[in-house]
Amino acid sequence: MRALVVGLAALLALAGCTAEKDAASSGAEFVFVSPGGKTEIRYDGADRKVLPEVSGPDLMDESKQLKLSDYRGKVVVLNVWGQWCGPCRAEAPELQRLQDDYAAKGVQVLGIDVREPGRSEAQDFMRDRKITYPSIFDQGGRSLLALKGYPRAVVPATFVIDKQGRVAAAYMRELLANDLTPVLDELIKE
Repeated sequence: MRALVVGLAALLALAGCTAEKDAASSGAEFVFVSPGGKTEIRYDGADRKVLPEVSGPDLMDESKQLKLSDYRGKVVVLNVWGQWCGPCRAEAPELQRLQDDYAAKGVQVLGIDVREPGRSEAQDFMRDRKITYPSIFDQGGRSLLALKGYPRAVVPATFVIDKQGRVAAAYMRELLANDLTPVLDELIKE
């Protein structure tokens, strides 16, 4: 476990090795940078940048396409996960609780399921745990290309997107519902 934490810290430190000081200096589009290897980053309104389109096939219905832009006007909790990932397995019911508690307030949880051996394993995981929020099935990691600068080896990861499609917070660690409620409560009021 300690080796995993050290490895994650190293990956996050490498993600911060750019000429940019932070996401705000990269123009109008969001570019992930982890200054000092932080695993939790908040962006104030003026510092928020739009996340480019994230899209891909729906995990549960491969004939359907999911797009982040379909949820513009809502606060979106975008979660990168995999059923093979222990922390993701613990986090999924917490995210479902957020979906249940905050949907009526204009919040949508959207998953990006990555690096699965096949679609059926992830579908079984969702059904067994009664996870109802949608997920993009991203076996090859193509939808993650929109997350510029994001170290794709970091799973789970969660990005909180404001109603205008801008990144308000980024978390490179396992979360509980209570970790996200303060930022969601703020963004709902905006």
